[in-house]
Amino acid sequence: MVAGAGAPNRRHAANLGFWLSKQLAAGGHGVTILTVGEESSEKMKKTPFSLFGELRAAGVATAWGEPAALAAALPGQAFDVVVDNNGKDLESVGPVLAYAQSVRAAQFLFVSSAGVYKTSDEPPHVEGDAVKADAGHVLVEGALAASGLAWAAFRPQYLSGSGSNKDCEEYFFDRLARGRPICIPGSGVQLTTVSHAEDVASMLAAAVGNPAAAGRVFNAVGGRGVTLLGFAKLCAQAAGLPLATVLYDPKDARVVAAGVDAKKAFPFRPVHFYAEPRAARALLGWAPKWSMEALLAERWAHYQASGRGGKEKAFPDDDAILAALGK
Repeated sequence: MVAGAGAPNRRHAANLGFWLSKQLAAGGHGVTILTVGEESSEKMKKTPFSLFGELRAAGVATAWGEPAALAAALPGQAFDVVVDNNGKDLESVGPVLAYAQSVRAAQFLFVSSAGVYKTSDEPPHVEGDAVKADAGHVLVEGALAASGLAWAAFRPQYLSGSGSNKDCEEYFFDRLARGRPICIPGSGVQLTTVSHAEDVASMLAAAVGNPAAAGRVFNAVGGRGVTLLGFAKLCAQAAGLPLATVLYDPKDARVVAAGVDAKKAFPFRPVHFYAEPRAARALLGWAPKWSMEALLAERWAHYQASGRGGKEKAFPDDDAILAALGK
């Protein structure tokens, strides 16, 4: 088996690769994890790559290389199952698929994205909903369907959990720790899904060698959605700190004039972006382990241990929003 940890610029994929490799090794599988890039890179000093010692101790083989040169990175090896949780289009996934076919792999699992769904007036997104036909992930899914391999695709949303190095709840913790208000775009009732990478990894693990997964798409998300305002409240609850929020319209002329980039000012989409894992429950017998409260308690403990809350930090977008609204 080979499970790609993902390139450093797809950090959620890297965290997922770490958890998946750990779980498969614990289940008795022989696992090789290939990380895109060079082992000596500065980025490899960050989590989850800095935790790869745990994987090697569990019997996971680690390698580094490029998707277009897997045969050179993994000389003389063959795998029953290939997992690609790095690529996002045919250019990057195509060589991995070709490699899987060349070593006669029996199964190919692809980490796609819930971002492929078209906007819907009937959330949540469920498997079978309309997708953007020209999206890179969708084109990959189509190529897999025509590959002749047993395949499955998994569409995650926001991932968190131990080993993560992508700001998600940290956005909220940074402000709570400094007694600052949290600026939330829109009404705050927009639904989203934040999942622990361990839960999503267990979904992929349940598909390995499972005929029920063949040719299927799975929403790779936790069991429940959360509103943006609700997520802020749960972060404050985990931290045991008071919460102050400011709701604002990203299209407000005052906010726009202040030069606020709405896409960078907040870590989540400011619209309903919520999916449910119906197919995984029905076909794989999968269920999540982590509640949102437990996930955020874990992440707050990590945040405190890191010392991040005591470091000097600027909040230019927040300051611009608050000034524009006269707060």
